Amino acid sequence: MDRAVIVENNFRRRVLAGDLPEIAPCSGLGPQEAVGLFRAQVLSRALDLESRAMQAAGQGFYTIGSSGHEGMAAVAHALRPTDPAFLHYRDGAFQIARANQVPGQSITWDMLLSFACSSDDPISGGRHKVLGSKALNIPPQTSTIASHLPKAVGAAYAIAAARRHAPEHEAYPRDAIAMCSFGDASANHSTAQGAFNAAAWAGFQSTPLPLLFVCEDNGIGISTKTPANWIASTFSNRPALKYFACDGRDIYDTYASARAAADYVRTRRKPAFLHMSTVRLYGHAGADVATTYLPKAEVEAQEDQDPLIVSAALLAASDALTRKDAVKIYDETRARVSRTAAEVIKRPRLKTAQDVMSSILPPKRSCAASNGPSNADRRSLFGSEIEAQQEKQPMNRLINWTLHDLMLEHREVVLMGEDVGRKGGVYGVTQKLATRFGPDRVIDTLLDEQSILGLGIGMAHNGFLPMPEIQFLAYLHNAEDQLRGEAATLPFFSRGQYTNPMVVRIAGLGYQKGFGGHFHNDNSVAVLRDIPGLILACPSNGADAAQMLRECVRLAREEQRLVVFLEPIALYPMRDLHKPGDAGWMHHYPPHGTHIPFGEVGQSGEGADLAIVSFGNGTYLSHQARSELGDGVRIVDLRWLNPLPIETMLECVRPCKRILIVDETRRTGGVSEALMTAMAEAGLSATRLAAEDSFIATGPAYGATMPSRESIVAAAKELLG
Repeated sequence: MDRAVIVENNFRRRVLAGDLPEIAPCSGLGPQEAVGLFRAQVLSRALDLESRAMQAAGQGFYTIGSSGHEGMAAVAHALRPTDPAFLHYRDGAFQIARANQVPGQSITWDMLLSFACSSDDPISGGRHKVLGSKALNIPPQTSTIASHLPKAVGAAYAIAAARRHAPEHEAYPRDAIAMCSFGDASANHSTAQGAFNAAAWAGFQSTPLPLLFVCEDNGIGISTKTPANWIASTFSNRPALKYFACDGRDIYDTYASARAAADYVRTRRKPAFLHMSTVRLYGHAGADVATTYLPKAEVEAQEDQDPLIVSAALLAASDALTRKDAVKIYDETRARVSRTAAEVIKRPRLKTAQDVMSSILPPKRSCAASNGPSNADRRSLFGSEIEAQQEKQPMNRLINWTLHDLMLEHREVVLMGEDVGRKGGVYGVTQKLATRFGPDRVIDTLLDEQSILGLGIGMAHNGFLPMPEIQFLAYLHNAEDQLRGEAATLPFFSRGQYTNPMVVRIAGLGYQKGFGGHFHNDNSVAVLRDIPGLILACPSNGADAAQMLRECVRLAREEQRLVVFLEPIALYPMRDLHKPGDAGWMHHYPPHGTHIPFGEVGQSGEGADLAIVSFGNGTYLSHQARSELGDGVRIVDLRWLNPLPIETMLECVRPCKRILIVDETRRTGGVSEALMTAMAEAGLSATRLAAEDSFIATGPAYGATMPSRESIVAAAKELLG
């Protein structure tokens, strides 16, 4: 027999027969509150069972449920509905109990719409079965490996930071706390461990961080058991992370412990860890049969600890609800959910690609008008550097000044990353910013890219405009899911109700002559170009960098876009183009109001014999090569690598007889693959010169695998005959 049927039969039989555990409720919950929580638990269970029936009928599409974890209703009751909650996927009872705290909710209808993947689903619009609600301050989560924990750390930091300087679009009350929940198996994931460490690291230094971790420990991850006492042993003695524990089957005990933990976090502004023991019923998901990998006796032992049976016993012992009325509530709820589901499955669903993709890009938002920083403020900030801004400068200094002006203009802009503050960045790009704007706006983080990006994502939740820095492009790869799986998907799975506007600065690409090898020279951008909705910008010179960075901040601030600004490391200090001292690659600092619009390419020269299409270092090398190729060559600088500005690029190259693509990324998976495809689809013929499918070496061979001035000249001459 189906274990779900067995569990249901056991509940009715045991409660009516009085076959209940002998357990006494602790104080803290009044009778009406306790019955309300029981109703939330029962509704969560009924929705789980209905999801299975819907799937069997081909009308539902997701059956990982909350059965066994219904004690989360008591956690919700211990928090405020204005506390942002980043939920584990087994937290249906939490969302239901929170809905009971907020007037005007239709939680049964809304959750069934999600089960049915109806386009009427108020959170995801039918794109996924997710827990989430804008009205309930529950951002939607699709994570099963706790990848939402780093942004919960960031959200907690942002709540505290808003007390010190409030952003324009502040979302949470100043006394709110952030809460995130996860399973015992997920607690072992490196993403989760990074979040625990980052929270404790902040707490150890008395940095305000009002965050409550809730670990729902059911003792197993799909089929792999968690060692007995592993969670308690691991977390009960962590520095700067206060440990609380409760029996998740017992709503009275859970409420008391959760309330104590929440009060600690709210008053101390420090992180805490609530260890909640639970059980898992029905296996991992609808298709999972636990008895195929667990002894039947063990499965039955878990079922004997059904939280609904425990709640019925507690309510009976406290004279809050009779056993007969507990079963009545259960049966009435099951019937009501089934009736509602019969109506829900008639609601429309997504049909076309356009329907699905309509929420990839977030909506624009209204922002306070700005005319830029005043001359007086700029003189006060820059001092003698104002005069230096009248002279040509290399890229790294122009980016530095741009960051100054942007932070002066927009108080919600916050920089964060390893070494960005006191040191001023590995290459000096963030020099003096910490001194001039303070540690609240230029944050030296711990060495963990997942935590850096999570901090940025979480701060964006509370209205800040984060600018995280990843020190080197190669360091992104251990944290890229924070962009792919968290930041980029948030508007998609929330119909644009939640967004992650931010500008991630990354120093990258190759051509550093004496430093680093493939960890500090990395020409792989495929993962960034593969993320729907992400904008990838890459300047080739200092003037463009300044104007593109301003546009990137505008895109994030006004259009709520997720932007990555890729800064070519080798061009940071570049001064000369053809010979030492010619200053051919230095530029004046563009006036603050100027910017390069998103999607606008750069064109140098009007020659029609050959068009060289490139970006970043390739543009610089192509300019070097043109001196040997004559006036018949024009250079097209893409500037924007995702989405590629195909139409404007094609307009630039169509008048030319021949086309050469110079691509410093790899031949396989590099930018030139998409460019060659675009050329072919437009009926144009092009040749490409791309980097080899290789990592980058240190020493004299630093550029051997990538295009060079000489190889560009040779390829161009061959094309020109």
